[in-house]
Amino acid sequence: MKLECELDFFELNGKKYPCTVSMAMDLVGGKWKTVILYHLKDRNKRYSELRKEMPTITERTLSLQLKQLEKDGLVNRAVYGEKPPIQVTYSLTDFGKTFIPVLEAITNWGNQIAKDTAR
Repeated sequence: MKLECELDFFELNGKKYPCTVSMAMDLVGGKWKTVILYHLKDRNKRYSELRKEMPTITERTLSLQLKQLEKDGLVNRAVYGEKPPIQVTYSLTDFGKTFIPVLEAITNWGNQIAKDTAR
């Protein structure tokens, strides 16, 4: 079953895509989405932990990207407590976890590039 770009349009969450590659890149493309998913692949994290692990991302960008990843079903946002201070943690959903093999492949490729250019 080959789906990549055989269909006239592929639809997900009410959005139409010309091919599945376009759909996948909409879900995880851009400068920060894949990096956020990488930092969540091993365990749940609080917003402040993510900020510390990605010091060059702005608070606004991190917040917007987390909201988009949550909306697309890749990240879960869990709120604990009813009164301040509340605790919020982010984790990969089951759907988000299906992206882990891709994250590992990208990491391996990046490591190989770094190794090759260090020579």
